[in-house]
Amino acid sequence: MHDMDATHAVTNMVTLAEVNENKVTPGLLGFVVFAVLALGVWLLMKSMHRHMGRVDFVEEPATAPPAAKRGLAARPNAKADRDAAPKGSADR
Repeated sequence: MHDMDATHAVTNMVTLAEVNENKVTPGLLGFVVFAVLALGVWLLMKSMHRHMGRVDFVEEPATAPPAAKRGLAARPNAKADRDAAPKGSADR
């Protein structure tokens, strides 16, 4: 009786291993396409990591005055320059 169970199990494995001709599978072409896409993504990630490592970014302090954000801090004496200009020179 023990031999019957082993024979039955082997028979079941053989029927599971049979190929159904009506079933669509990706096959070798699907594997090759997937492998090429995976390799491409890996190379892109590696390149991005290298480029991000080259970026030199220094964050400005969060407490910067509003005038500095608008670019007015580049010329702190702009009002003094305008007041010191001779009268009538701004009209020209």
